[in-house]
Amino acid sequence: MSAATDWLVPAACGAEACPPPGALYVFLARAADLAIAVELLAILVGLLWIAGRRRGWPGADRGLAWTSGGFLLLLGAVHGANALGPQTLSFAWVLPAKVAAALLGGVVVWLVWRWTAQGRVAATGFASLAAVDVREREPAGPQMAAQRLEPAPDASRRELEGRLDERTRELALAKARLEAALHGAHIHAFSQDRELRYTWAYNPDSAVAAADMIGRTDDDIFPADVRNALTAVKQRVLATGQPEICEACSADADGQVHYSYHIAPSFGGDGAIDGITGVAIDVSRIRLLENEQQRLGDELRGALQCYEIALRGSHVTLFTQDRDLRFTSISNPLFGREVSDIVGHTTADILPKDSRDQFGALVRASLASGHGQGGEVSVKEADKTRWYDLHVEPLPDSKGNIVGVTCALFDITDRKTNEGHLRLLMRELTHRSKNLLAVIQSMARQTARHAGTIDSFLETFGDRLQALATSHDLLVQEGWYGASLQDLTRRQLAKYLDGAANRVTLSGPAIHLKPAAAQSFGLALHELAMNAERFGALSVPKGRVEVVWRKLPSDPMPALEPATKGGAEKAEKEGVEIVWAEHGGPDVTTPSRRGFGSLVVEKNLSRALDADVALTFEPAGVRCRMMIPASHLLGER
Repeated sequence: MSAATDWLVPAACGAEACPPPGALYVFLARAADLAIAVELLAILVGLLWIAGRRRGWPGADRGLAWTSGGFLLLLGAVHGANALGPQTLSFAWVLPAKVAAALLGGVVVWLVWRWTAQGRVAATGFASLAAVDVREREPAGPQMAAQRLEPAPDASRRELEGRLDERTRELALAKARLEAALHGAHIHAFSQDRELRYTWAYNPDSAVAAADMIGRTDDDIFPADVRNALTAVKQRVLATGQPEICEACSADADGQVHYSYHIAPSFGGDGAIDGITGVAIDVSRIRLLENEQQRLGDELRGALQCYEIALRGSHVTLFTQDRDLRFTSISNPLFGREVSDIVGHTTADILPKDSRDQFGALVRASLASGHGQGGEVSVKEADKTRWYDLHVEPLPDSKGNIVGVTCALFDITDRKTNEGHLRLLMRELTHRSKNLLAVIQSMARQTARHAGTIDSFLETFGDRLQALATSHDLLVQEGWYGASLQDLTRRQLAKYLDGAANRVTLSGPAIHLKPAAAQSFGLALHELAMNAERFGALSVPKGRVEVVWRKLPSDPMPALEPATKGGAEKAEKEGVEIVWAEHGGPDVTTPSRRGFGSLVVEKNLSRALDADVALTFEPAGVRCRMMIPASHLLGER
């Protein structure tokens, strides 16, 4: 034995006197050292895990942790060397390691005393470190927290109790806030186990109290139709582990109540599904609003359809424009263009310059003033000019800013045409009235000249005015366009055509006279009829009158010889030939003087219509041939 190790040998035993240890002794010693080394390293690993979980340690805590860790590492190394190393190695360096461990352990003790600030330490340094870890974890409950606080020092226990009270108050406050939120939002919250028994419930404004739901199932609470639907969804969530959303409707005192159920699985400590958690949201008002919205939408669509049908059937076009006069919408085709060809384009793209200036002036005036504007505008379309009545209103957005205009366009082309026609008629009426007054004045003078008495004058003049009025009535009925020759003749000879005698016959094609020709020919017919009634064929029962007409030069004269006396030698002109022929009356002689009737027939027709008139007094009866030029005839309508 060397001198360096001699002092380690007991004094009572020399090197040769002490027997070497037995194999069993060596085995047990090494096994114990190995166990101690493993346990110390396990404690070190646990300490490091605690340090990893703790956040924001103060400097003293970190120093204690690192020093304790070094102490444990040295002890573990010593015992590991005793267990695994050769005996000579153990005696060579284990002693210095043990001395270092003892010194380091003294430092650990000093730090523990300083950390506790109580004048004593816990049973071990690791008990204090365990208490540090306990402070950072939330207690599972009041009883468990008390059990964990028992081995801790008084100060740590008071600190943990204070934290427990604070967390309890926070938990109560969070619960109160949750219930307030659920109540204000009309949300029912609940949890159920795997047998779908309620384990917790919160039901604001519910017919079933929350406390009465605990331990019960949906079969005990809901009607069959509701619980069947809910149970199917809940069982599916338990089976799949996937949350689901469904709706159910139940009845209460106020009517149908709609709930939207949000159901999700809940998991136990082992990660397995141990039940469900769900909320039921009252969506009755939402469904009511949705139904009302759908009803209003249907009504709006119906109103819009009626509106569009009404617009399409009218002469009104509605459109909108932005501030750049770009068409943004339009109800009907306009200006000879389809809707698709107008929307997106400006007034300058659609209308000619004169028309767009008229449109633009009204639109810009409305945009500038913020008030409605109106006026008439004209637009040339192909070879026709159309007139529109334009009304412009500013179009505001939701904030009241004017972003464009809304315009109503009325097609007044027909009205403008009628106004022009009316003005023409008024001028024509004025002119015709003057002529009519002149004719009446002339009739009055001529009638007075040939009348012997006042009574005779009044009677004759009244008949002539009536004949003139008859022609006017027919012209007014035809819109002063003209008069049918047949209608005019029938009205002037109406009293001779009515009845069974049938003393007047009419024949000829459809021919229309212009207004002036109708007036003059009507007076001529009246004078011929009056003469025949007084002196001619209509003065005797067997007498009759035949009035026939034809177009010249092509049509043959019906029931008469084509060539008549006084006209055979003349070449036929274009127009209409009318023949008045009397039969069966008294013998006729040529009068010695011509009266007003002859003047109207011969002079007035010739002068007013440039007509050829031949009035002859033949023994068989009076015969009058009148040829009216084509310039006084109207074409077929």
